[in-house]
Amino acid sequence: MKIMKFGGTSVGSPERMKSLINLINDGERKIVVLSAMAGTTNSLVEIADLLYSDNIGMASTRNEELREKYHKVVEGLYDTADFKKSGHELIDSHFDYIRNFTLRVFTKLQEKAILAQGELISTELFQLLLQERKIRSVLIPALSFMRIDKDGEPDFFYIEENIKRELGKYPEDNLFITQGYICRNAYGETDNLKRGGSDYSASIIGAAVGAYEIQIWTDISGLRNNDPRFVEDTKIIRELSFDEAAELAYFGAKILHPSSVNPARMKNIPVRLKNTMEPEDEGTVISSKCILEDYKAVAAKDGISVLRIKSDRMLMAYGFMRKVFEIFEAYRTPIDMVTTSEVSVSITIDNPEHLDNIAKDLRELGSVEIERNQTIICIVGDFRTERTGSAPEIFEALNTIPLKMISYGGSPYSISLLIDTKDKVNALKLLNKHLFN
Repeated sequence: MKIMKFGGTSVGSPERMKSLINLINDGERKIVVLSAMAGTTNSLVEIADLLYSDNIGMASTRNEELREKYHKVVEGLYDTADFKKSGHELIDSHFDYIRNFTLRVFTKLQEKAILAQGELISTELFQLLLQERKIRSVLIPALSFMRIDKDGEPDFFYIEENIKRELGKYPEDNLFITQGYICRNAYGETDNLKRGGSDYSASIIGAAVGAYEIQIWTDISGLRNNDPRFVEDTKIIRELSFDEAAELAYFGAKILHPSSVNPARMKNIPVRLKNTMEPEDEGTVISSKCILEDYKAVAAKDGISVLRIKSDRMLMAYGFMRKVFEIFEAYRTPIDMVTTSEVSVSITIDNPEHLDNIAKDLRELGSVEIERNQTIICIVGDFRTERTGSAPEIFEALNTIPLKMISYGGSPYSISLLIDTKDKVNALKLLNKHLFN
């Protein structure tokens, strides 16, 4: 079985949605995972925020605007009057559901149910399109098998048991449609896998059913060796290992959700990144195979904050770092980079939600300085410590860029550098010139 995930831009218009039919209708047994249409989740977030702030009138206006947009989609998606009628009824049922939230007190717990409507609508519209084209397919609701535990992590045993049960109901069928991103939580409530989670859904589903390949379809032909938004003459990377892809995804490569590699890696299932606009392009394949090269790719992650803790109590002491990390653990805030000296430690985070409280608790251990608007540059390549040399081309390229932190030796596949965000574009261009040209 093959998994094919299509993102928001791939289902972003009636024409795009119709173009998927030729990609999926080949008789091979597969599960097609769909995101919400491009822009829908942002609109639903806005509606939920308006409801939460008790701005009922504006929330109703935005809901009706989005409803009208989808009615236009229906007119362009179907050819026959009967299916257009069914499509309009489908749209009204979902937006009437959202409108009902304006009639009662709204809580943050209900936001997830509103956000789920995007994926539910796109899959139901697509299933209706396949029915109009007389293509046999089955819509299996992700809410019937996709679940996270009380810590927000996928419940792999539950997912595997229940998706196999769902598929077992249709032994003669080869084409299955389901939603990405959405799930239920440990209490049975509608929840989600956070933004970008449709990639994660596809990987989890692929691992659960033992797929031979997981395909992530976007509007880009694979993962490139630098950010094409800022750098010219970037090149597609045809092969990446799971470890290399995880580093690039976490440190800013937008084409792939950072968590999506892990389930596939656990079951050793290749992940292929493909372009719906150029389906003949082979894209990028991510697998356990590792081809070591000096420099393979560069990615940049913005929105980084640095905390620098200085304390004489660190000198010749043990247990100090444990106390520091326990504070971050208490606020469930992941750490990206760490550097230490005899009396100081510098730590970077990308989630500033609890930054002030973390800094307050850290001041019990020593003085704390905070620096915002930082960027981590990650260079992926062959950085095995037993090799001769220490990536001199990187430091030659960036000799005019102030480096705030360097993380080297923690991974044989990458080196990470912290710089001011204002220097990011220049740094990416310099690295591209020195490492790839």
